[in-house]
Amino acid sequence: MGSFRINPDGSQSVVEVPYARSEAHLTELLEEVCDRMKEYGEQIDPSTHRKNYVRVVGRNGESSELDLQGIRIDSDISGTLKFACESIVEEYEDELIEFFSREADNVKDKLCSKRTDLCDHALHISHDEL
Repeated sequence: MGSFRINPDGSQSVVEVPYARSEAHLTELLEEVCDRMKEYGEQIDPSTHRKNYVRVVGRNGESSELDLQGIRIDSDISGTLKFACESIVEEYEDELIEFFSREADNVKDKLCSKRTDLCDHALHISHDEL
């Protein structure tokens, strides 16, 4: 995606942004991401008793290859996760777009803890989805 802005001297400098990192594409993704909360279930860690939310539907749309033992799946959990997701996206939309529009190291650390202060305990857990 390019820009049509004209500089004060009349020249035009074009900055190419790959579509995958463009604001338009990221905005589209943010509008859809919370609908995917129905693909997650709740699991209680037996040692810490902390709730974890894990994907219960594989990337190909099937759950047959996943171990779902000990994972609670129901519409209440999906609804709660979707509401939480929508609240986070609404409140931090600018930060999400900012971080994902450019390649950055430690996006998870910067966004999850330093910028939003939402999940400092989660920094020690791998998050393949971020």
